[in-house]
Order: sequence, then C-alpha cells, then structure tokens
Amino acid sequence: MFESGKRAVDVQIPMGKRKALTSTQETLLALFERLPEAQRETLLSFAEFLARQSVPPSAEPTPPAEPRAIARPEKESVIAAIKRLNATYFMLEDRAGLLNETSALMTQHVMQGRDIGEVIDELEVVFGRFYEEWRAEQSS
Repeated sequence: MFESGKRAVDVQIPMGKRKALTSTQETLLALFERLPEAQRETLLSFAEFLARQSVPPSAEPTPPAEPRAIARPEKESVIAAIKRLNATYFMLEDRAGLLNETSALMTQHVMQGRDIGEVIDELEVVFGRFYEEWRAEQSS
C-alpha cells in the first residue's frame, strides 16, 4: 500500500510478476520521490487516467456494427423516416453526404409533390448504400 497525500493506492503485483525494477521503473520512482506532494498527486492522477484509457489489444477484430431493426410504420412522414433511418444506421459517419442526398429527396417531396412512399423507399436505399460503403471501409 502506497500512501500519497489524502489517498492510499493499493498496488498489487501478482507473485509471478514480482521482480527487480527495470531502469525505466527506477527512473520513474526516483523522479516521483523528488516531486513535492501536490505534483505527486497530479502524476498519480495522470497515471490513473492513462491506465483507464488503455485498452488491451483484442485477439479478434470486432465485427462492424449492424443496423438496428426499426420497423417502418404504415403512416410515416419523410422527416420521421429520416429520423428512423438515422437511428437504424447509427454507425454512419458521413452525415454530410447523407444530408445532401436526404435533403434532395425531401425537396422533391415538398416542392415537387413527389409521392411520400417513393421518397421514403428511396431514402431507405440511400441509407442502405451508405451503410454498405461504410461496412466495406471497416473491413479493409
């Protein structure tokens, strides 16, 4: 148990891992011991932050996220369809490209009177295409 200021840090080293310190560890310990108490606290906080941020490498790559299955309601507005498709394809990162195509379809519906069912069908195709492109990027 190491006591630093107001908190105690329990350092547990497994039996098989106990050994003499490396030169890097010795240097770190020597520097730590030379620091005033407030800076020791800062160093410990930073080390804890780094330890929380480190992610052990995975043996297998994680598969790309799959779309959420959200059923299309019988009566749906174009805006509601866009919201549903955004939630379905939550993993898509190219929102600018999606916005460009979805706004064009929305304009066709609102300004030109294009059938709502056709627009929503096409929106689903657009989102599906963006998902397939994203998935291809993830696997390469």
